[in-house]
Amino acid sequence: MANSSSGESVINRVVRVLGAFTDDQPALHLRQLSRAVDLPLSTVHRLVAELEVEGLLERDSGGRLRHGHRLWELASRGSRASNLREAALPVMEDLLVQTGHHISLGVLEGTDVLYIERLASRESTVNITRIAGRLPVHGCSAGLVFMAHAPDGEQETFLHRRLEKLTEATVTDADQLRGILATIRQSGYCSMAGIIVTESSGISVPVFAGTDRPVASLSVIVPRGQENLPNLVPQLQMAARAIARRLGFNPTHVGAQRRSMPADR
Repeated sequence: MANSSSGESVINRVVRVLGAFTDDQPALHLRQLSRAVDLPLSTVHRLVAELEVEGLLERDSGGRLRHGHRLWELASRGSRASNLREAALPVMEDLLVQTGHHISLGVLEGTDVLYIERLASRESTVNITRIAGRLPVHGCSAGLVFMAHAPDGEQETFLHRRLEKLTEATVTDADQLRGILATIRQSGYCSMAGIIVTESSGISVPVFAGTDRPVASLSVIVPRGQENLPNLVPQLQMAARAIARRLGFNPTHVGAQRRSMPADR
């Protein structure tokens, strides 16, 4: 693919254009899009025209651009995330009924957790996770579950990274994080209170599917101080095993099958 004079490829520019649309701004006028991606209006006009022809972008009645259904169609075909979501959704629906709290399913994407499914409870606490939304690994229980099962080199890279203090409860000290990761590996779950939203706690377990690294992290979001770990952790672990079975795997990983009852905090 030919590069521009700046050295940026057409594909890079297309990704920037498609990535400019967010939950807060799902539709943009052409000039807004040009400013958002910091590209000349003529360049954006040309890219948008081609993306419209392919159905990847479309215009609403007000002339604003938004993602087209064709983009969703292509992304859904054979996607590992789609297969995982399809396997997990019935289990998550049952878990929502059982617990009465928000349920989410995330996968590791670089230094973030990418959420591929989220079920909301009307009677629970603040939950900032969104489908196709991201949270930093160190800022959520789901991310710490992934990091607890990462190779040593990847863990050390994570521990030496400059980590943002998202709330007063966010853990950024490397030695303290090492202890947390070791506890997660030993116990089979992670419970963190107020590390990204002060009034909420996240409780997460790994979903294993044939490897020593989780393919996903299953989480429940509860009001801070209402963690009730002796009840919620076994429910989460049972649900994680059910998801693994629906993916066609027999969950034999020690972390996935741990039977010990956690102490409440």
